Amino acid sequence: MSSRAAFYDALNFLSRLTPRRLWNAICILASYWVSKYFRIHWIKGLPLSISFEPTTTCNLKCPQCPSGLRQFSRPTGFASSQTLDKILSELHSTLLYLIFYFQGEPYLHKDLFDWIKKASDMGIYTATSTNGHYLNDTNCQKTILSGLDRLVISLDGIEQQSYEHYRVGGSLQKVLEGIRNLVKNKKLLKSRKPYIILQFIVFKHNEHEIEALQKLASELEVDHLAIKTAQIYDYQNAHDLIPTQERYARYKKNKNGDFVFKNSLENSCWKMWHSCVFTQNGAVVPCCFDKDATHELGNVNQSQNFKAIWQGESYKNFRRKLLNSRKSIDICTNCTEGTKVWA
Repeated sequence: MSSRAAFYDALNFLSRLTPRRLWNAICILASYWVSKYFRIHWIKGLPLSISFEPTTTCNLKCPQCPSGLRQFSRPTGFASSQTLDKILSELHSTLLYLIFYFQGEPYLHKDLFDWIKKASDMGIYTATSTNGHYLNDTNCQKTILSGLDRLVISLDGIEQQSYEHYRVGGSLQKVLEGIRNLVKNKKLLKSRKPYIILQFIVFKHNEHEIEALQKLASELEVDHLAIKTAQIYDYQNAHDLIPTQERYARYKKNKNGDFVFKNSLENSCWKMWHSCVFTQNGAVVPCCFDKDATHELGNVNQSQNFKAIWQGESYKNFRRKLLNSRKSIDICTNCTEGTKVWA
């Protein structure tokens, strides 16, 4: 949408590099390539990027989301400042990117803006993702003043009917108003941040709106429009959700007419070397595809420092299994990520 905004965002991200963070990034990159090509587990350095889950609570009821379905089997609730402080105390000098999101709606947490500011003051590039229902003037101003670098706003339909087909309980007009509020307040405060990404998840019921969406995104003056394919759990029986245009789907029909997953699942995953996810109660999980924390690798609230978890036996065994047979790991079988060096 805006090449100038994208250029500034890239410069803003690169400005977070310090000698220590750069050296850590080199160590992690070297670890990944050595592990991938020699099929051995080797890890030096700490993650470049982490996701921290403010809450599992959400105001919407999206049918392909455990938050929306209220069907978590793991502990739910709101994260504590003590948990974040413990993570930052150990990782702030090497960490480049902190995403305040996993499941749930981050804007429901009362401490979100304080947390963003704390991380920003440490020189960490910060981001979060929202369904856009809480972007009133006050929250928009707090968002900007917190120093947030990137904000992803989900908008999966440009008419109320198509929007609420997936964003159950949501209001399209409220989201559009929120986006306009944010753009307006960025101008009032003369701020280039946050970099606003309008995210559109493509389903069968909204794929016809993409051309009109591009026009709308331009009118809204967002910085970038991201067209995203949908992760569907029971994709073999989800004919009503999978787009007819194959380029917008993670799945395709085989010769028998059944839906199959497109990705070949190479036995490697960059994410397992450069990033991880913290749930609201301090559990460490491999990536954002482990929504129910079925592969908990440790917990920073249970007398473990993170480095011990990151280099511990559970993590080692998980990475080794991935290098030998990624298809045997359940959370990987519906994953489009992991084969690129830069995620």
